[in-house]
Amino acid sequence: MAYDVEQTRPRSRRRGRKAVWIVLISVAVLVIGSLTAALLYLNSLGNTYDDSVTTFEDETFPDESTRPAKDEDDDSVNILLLGSDEHGGSGETEDLPNVPQGGRSDTMMLVHIPGNRESVQVMSIPRDLWVEVPGEGEHKVNAALSLGGLPKTVETVESLFDARIDHIASVDMMGFIGLVDALDGVTVDSEYPESFTTGDDFTFEPGEQEMDSEEALSFVRHRASFPDGDLQRVRNQQAFIRGVLQETLSPSNLANPGRMQDMVSTFSPYLVVDETLDSGTVASLGWELRGGLDNIQMFTVPTGGDGYSDDGQWIFYQDEEQMAEIAEAMDADTLQEYADSL
Repeated sequence: MAYDVEQTRPRSRRRGRKAVWIVLISVAVLVIGSLTAALLYLNSLGNTYDDSVTTFEDETFPDESTRPAKDEDDDSVNILLLGSDEHGGSGETEDLPNVPQGGRSDTMMLVHIPGNRESVQVMSIPRDLWVEVPGEGEHKVNAALSLGGLPKTVETVESLFDARIDHIASVDMMGFIGLVDALDGVTVDSEYPESFTTGDDFTFEPGEQEMDSEEALSFVRHRASFPDGDLQRVRNQQAFIRGVLQETLSPSNLANPGRMQDMVSTFSPYLVVDETLDSGTVASLGWELRGGLDNIQMFTVPTGGDGYSDDGQWIFYQDEEQMAEIAEAMDADTLQEYADSL
């Protein structure tokens, strides 16, 4: 009997070690398989993005001698977004280069990604803000595009905040609307304190509401009902974009390769970018921001009232004190704290 016991113990230990190795190998195979699938998935999304987006054909940035310097240890990223809307534009004559639907310059936002990657600030610049366009005198900020194209627009915004812009992108509003269809609707939180009815006969109440693509398009275009006109329209656009981002970045969508592929293929054709904003750059920023995408702050550049320019244009004046605070916050990479204070 003793002989049998002594013989079975080593076999038991061998079986135990074998079982452990089987488990470890199985886990390794699963991990490697998952990583391979994830890489193939990300590679597929990247290929879709690169194949679908358009790159600006003309010069994008101004002469280096006119641009603000950037410290070597400054890891923040600034992206200038120019929005266009074929039917909801400003009525001005400035065309956005390469915009797929031939829209007009309609919305301007500066996206600031701080060096710590713990948040994102999206700052809307009212298109009627009265600014100094370098070399051209005082104009509405969106006139810079017609006066000198993208380089003059970048130079104007850089001089406004004394901050360097790293990337520029033009987004057609119809791209966001297409995302609504891909998402099967979006929840938008309307912060306007009263109900309002648009020219398309859609009525929107204060608070959260589900919107389909037609309702969303009407919501972001409307301004006739608002005493401050375009400022409220900008706030509505921010609310809509916030809703789209929250839905797009929800765990259920991020874990759904088919849905993500649909969204990238739907949105990318409406996007025009500078040549350095390729899928590799976007993926790198996305990975670095994986812990900060739930903290996206949106606000509008404070204005100092409205009035008329000497040539009769209705304009927003700058709040010079607030503009100086924004410039200081961007220089110190503390725009999150500034946004928190609003």
